[in-house]
Amino acid sequence: MQPPAIMAQATRSAKSGSNWTDAEFLNYNISIMPTSPAAFFQSSEDPSLDHLDPAILTSHNSEDPNLSDPTEDYLGYLELATYNVREFAIDDFAVATLRLLGFNERHTIVATHYTIPLAICGETRDAQTDVCLMHLPTTVLLVLVRDRTLFNKPNAEAHVVAEAIATFQFNNTKRLERGQDVLDVMTIPCITMFGTTPTFYLVPVTRELSDAVKTGQYPTSQTQVLKCVTTAGYPIQVRKGMVDTEFRKLCLKRFIAFKSLARGYWQQFLA
Repeated sequence: MQPPAIMAQATRSAKSGSNWTDAEFLNYNISIMPTSPAAFFQSSEDPSLDHLDPAILTSHNSEDPNLSDPTEDYLGYLELATYNVREFAIDDFAVATLRLLGFNERHTIVATHYTIPLAICGETRDAQTDVCLMHLPTTVLLVLVRDRTLFNKPNAEAHVVAEAIATFQFNNTKRLERGQDVLDVMTIPCITMFGTTPTFYLVPVTRELSDAVKTGQYPTSQTQVLKCVTTAGYPIQVRKGMVDTEFRKLCLKRFIAFKSLARGYWQQFLA
């Protein structure tokens, strides 16, 4: 990593969230810290899948006539995202998964392609989410970005961090409009999806980091983003992802664990 004195003099530009690259991590003193599942989720307990239709966990074919309508629907999204890889299909599958697992609690919706303004280098750009979780009417709880590596467009990690910073700014702006105090820090739960395989992040956005991005400056304090990848304990074809039923169970358990973890963070900025 370059010395702080050099980075403080680096040229920064007003980029939209979708144009962020790994260079922004250097420009704004951000590091990504790979973390074990036990440390990341802060629990050694294995989440239960007993509340789900067993066919969701074991079926290989959405055309099985014995499937319930909701299960057939979910498996159809999984197949579309796996075998007809298009950007919209991955978004649809992510939405279906969040809804299946109850992320859309009371007064909370799963939204697609929601644009969050990003104040950067004295200008305003957009941070375009693929999927986000919103507490109505105007608080963003979680952002999800499709990993575009499958489409020869890398840097999902940089994009999701940009969206987390935009979320901090947006949520604080809405708090001011409601007569609430702004917060000095919000840990934004984030997800990237490589096909049907999720990676989870906790992005602790501080006012120092947000102000540095707004003014195009180098923050003296480093931001450490926690990252937890989802990998099987045996070889699978990466692009098949959750088509593998054992890997599907693992991913769904990780989503459930993340919902519990994320709720603890977003309740802090809902207060």
